[in-house]
Amino acid sequence: MGYLPIGEHGLIGDLRTVALVGTDGTIDWYCCPRFDAPSVFGSILDTERGGCFELAADLDMRTKQFYIPDTNVLVTRFFADEGMAEVQDFMPVVEEETHEADRHRLIRRLVCVRGSLPFRVLVAPRFDYAAQEHSVRLYDDRATFESSGLSLTLTSTVPLESDGRDVRAWFTLSEGEQAVFALDRSDMGLGPKSCALAEAEQELADTVRFWRSWLSGSRYRGRWREMVHRSALTLKLLTYAPTGGIVAAPTTSLPEQIGGPRNWDYRYVWVRDAAFCVYALLRLGFTEEAEAFMNFLSEHVTLGRGDQSAPLQIMYGIDGRVEFPERELTHLEGYRGSAPVRVGNAAADQLQMDIYGALIDSVYLYDKWGKPISSDRWDELCTLVDWVSDNWDQPDEGIWETRGGRKNFVYSRLMCWVAIERAMRMAIHRGLPADIPRWREARDGIYRQIMRNGYSATLNAFVQHFGDDVLDASVLMMPLAKFVSPMDPKWLSTLDALADGLVSDSLVYRYDPEASPDGMQGSEGTFSICTFWYVEALARAGRVEEARRVFDNILSYANHLGLYAEEIGRSGEQLGNFPQAFTHLALISAAFNLDHALG
Repeated sequence: MGYLPIGEHGLIGDLRTVALVGTDGTIDWYCCPRFDAPSVFGSILDTERGGCFELAADLDMRTKQFYIPDTNVLVTRFFADEGMAEVQDFMPVVEEETHEADRHRLIRRLVCVRGSLPFRVLVAPRFDYAAQEHSVRLYDDRATFESSGLSLTLTSTVPLESDGRDVRAWFTLSEGEQAVFALDRSDMGLGPKSCALAEAEQELADTVRFWRSWLSGSRYRGRWREMVHRSALTLKLLTYAPTGGIVAAPTTSLPEQIGGPRNWDYRYVWVRDAAFCVYALLRLGFTEEAEAFMNFLSEHVTLGRGDQSAPLQIMYGIDGRVEFPERELTHLEGYRGSAPVRVGNAAADQLQMDIYGALIDSVYLYDKWGKPISSDRWDELCTLVDWVSDNWDQPDEGIWETRGGRKNFVYSRLMCWVAIERAMRMAIHRGLPADIPRWREARDGIYRQIMRNGYSATLNAFVQHFGDDVLDASVLMMPLAKFVSPMDPKWLSTLDALADGLVSDSLVYRYDPEASPDGMQGSEGTFSICTFWYVEALARAGRVEEARRVFDNILSYANHLGLYAEEIGRSGEQLGNFPQAFTHLALISAAFNLDHALG
């Protein structure tokens, strides 16, 4: 159908936006100037209309894709009987907030390594999710694409041709020869910029140096280091440097089921996901990223929602904005016909009580492993904990953002307990002012309610929500959050029930939509974050060798670069938005704790 598998992609970026590069050498997803901007190349959502940047050998070939070690510089190699070449794709990182950072330069450096090969190039932008027309102006070595809202300039070291809408090139390189293509934003007062061969080589060296310097800050020395570091590099790519916000994923509407409607926009800062990212990065020693997210909270997240139903939204824009209405782009067919294509996310209006536990736990860990939080932040945290203490006993939509009505989810109660318990630890450890008796009463009330109403004697397991015997993998967080002993008989029987009911080839489904309708149609794959939680739960329960087998198995489902989407389908394919921060942060945590358990 003209679509590569979701997992047949690599990711490059400049800490403001990203591009997906397929194993065929095509960039089929790129938003400019930032993660949540409308797409310029979007053929991953509509191969005919979406727009793309093709660069490939113009003959039968094989390809191989890999990262230059310890970097986010992506290499795609072309192998043919006539020779071999490679394209090095990267986006230079401009650390300072200068005018130059606004270019979002995307460089494709093509090198013929052996023999002689013909190549073809097609640059076909489709602005504003392919809804906006544009024109092309062609010069000697560059072409400028102009739309009403954005202009991009392509600079090339080979001759270009244009039909008034797209730009093409055909050329041949022999061994040792190179060609360079650079795409820059060229409005907002940004004049054209050349990209000669020597300049591209220098920008490549600088980009390699940046990523290796950043990764050298990792303190992780355990097993599976390459996978852990690839996950760390991916989480860094999903960070919006100007504010410190971390997006859940850099794509929208990649389906959880091929042909199904479970297609969502993840290019926003989920409080839960970003807080868990802070935990994973702190584990590796990256305190600056944790501090940047704390600054994002202080500067861009205001306590109090418009309807005053809760002090925080569940998600925010990368600039702190609170409104991103969900709409459908009916002119796009969706990945392999998986409609609708959505931008914006209506889940922003949901009540999800668990976010307070995730957030306050990340603040607790930052205070412990990073820097002591300020008095202003402590006052804000107390406001949150006071609200949780008064409001924890209410139904919500839960961690999985169900659309079938609010329920008393066990996981939501668990994380309310975490919110209060971690705040009490901080207050006692640092002698900070707090209403400890009030907090303790709420904390203990949550514990007793979960133990009384959240455990099913029929299933011998903790359940998804009160009043029904339905399993949910989110309860795997119970021992990880230190709510229950990993050796508690109730927990051990829960672990066995989850293995029987939600585990397939060591991969874990989050719940069974047939047993627990979630208000959405269609099915889904196994949730990779749940599988990594399962690894940790097994390890903490003393079943270390079993945990290692599960971990090794889930690692085998990564794509060729070590990247994961949100889910894994029945035939082992990556499903959902890609790559997914949730999955990679859970991989880091599982590796860290399993390595510790193995000794």
